[in-house]
Amino acid sequence: MSDVITETLAALRDDPAVVEALARIVREDAKTLADQCAATEIAAPLEGEAQRAAWLAERLHACGTEVPFPDAAGNVRACLPGEATRAPIVLAAHLDTVFAADTALRVQRDDGRLRAPGISDNSRGLAALLRAAAVLAPLPRRHPLELVGTVGEEGAGDLRGVKHLFQDIEFRPAAFVAVDGAGMRRIVHRAVGSRRLRIRMNGPGGHSWSDRERPNPVHALGSVIAGLEALRRASGRNVAISVGRVGGGTSINAIPAEAWLELDLRAESSPAIAALEQRTRRLVDAAVASHPPLRADIEVMGDRPGGALAEDHLLVRAAAEVTRALGVEPELVASSTDANVPLALELPALALGAGGEAGGTHTLAEWYRNEGGATGIQRLVLTVLLIDRLL
Repeated sequence: MSDVITETLAALRDDPAVVEALARIVREDAKTLADQCAATEIAAPLEGEAQRAAWLAERLHACGTEVPFPDAAGNVRACLPGEATRAPIVLAAHLDTVFAADTALRVQRDDGRLRAPGISDNSRGLAALLRAAAVLAPLPRRHPLELVGTVGEEGAGDLRGVKHLFQDIEFRPAAFVAVDGAGMRRIVHRAVGSRRLRIRMNGPGGHSWSDRERPNPVHALGSVIAGLEALRRASGRNVAISVGRVGGGTSINAIPAEAWLELDLRAESSPAIAALEQRTRRLVDAAVASHPPLRADIEVMGDRPGGALAEDHLLVRAAAEVTRALGVEPELVASSTDANVPLALELPALALGAGGEAGGTHTLAEWYRNEGGATGIQRLVLTVLLIDRLL
């Protein structure tokens, strides 16, 4: 299979139409950066992506796609046609950011960098999606190419947009590629899943002195936290357990009637996440049993499934071969992206960066430098064309 991948890629790179498409990416690099800046300056907080979605739909149509449309979740969907009997290849970039609607988003340019919240994650992915659509539109392909701007990828969005796509049991693409952020080296073929829990502990409360024999919900949650820390230490590097927020109580001299914590459990497989959740629930049960008459409630705040594509899968090998052909040694990694959902369904999926360099992700100091930016989009286009011919 390696010879087939190599030979097919060589044939693509010798194809005059493909050569022209790759050259066009370089010629239109300034347009790509303009799209990246334009997207950045449109606020897209959780459940507030509509304005950026409308901008993306207009730009996708200008690239030559069929008329884009919003689905029930708010995703933007457009298509470049192929053979009707073949399953589509999907390119997806998320619309949302981690920033509030009133965040200042004006892009600043200095020292060869573009600076603004969200300039890389994921305005770079959206700009790459548009440039890929424009150069792929006139090229012959076998598979339809579906281009999607997804909502709710970040944080509490809990992959809402991509989950909606796969609620349709007939939506089973030949391949799914998430375009997320900057970079050229990483190929995300393992999905870091997470289960996010809010644990509430309730009791009678009271005065810290006169009711001192009553159970304290904060103390009970403290024993849960200590147990979670011991579990984290015993579980090794393949899991993450993090208490992100803790609260409760009304006064320093009162026993709280309620206390709560928010917990992030992460692993690279859904069974491993389920095992962590089961252990957590046992810790909570033990804390309640040792602090009667406290009561506990556990709410699932988020559920990102885990999964993986084997390193020797055709899609991974094709992306790696393209990366090497463009002069970069690929790095196969795990992360949490829109690709989590198809990977959990055992469908071929991965995530790629869109070239360039970036830093300060998810902070107000986020920046992007366009070093090798066009090459990253060439990688994306060549990967699509290669898997189109091989699948």
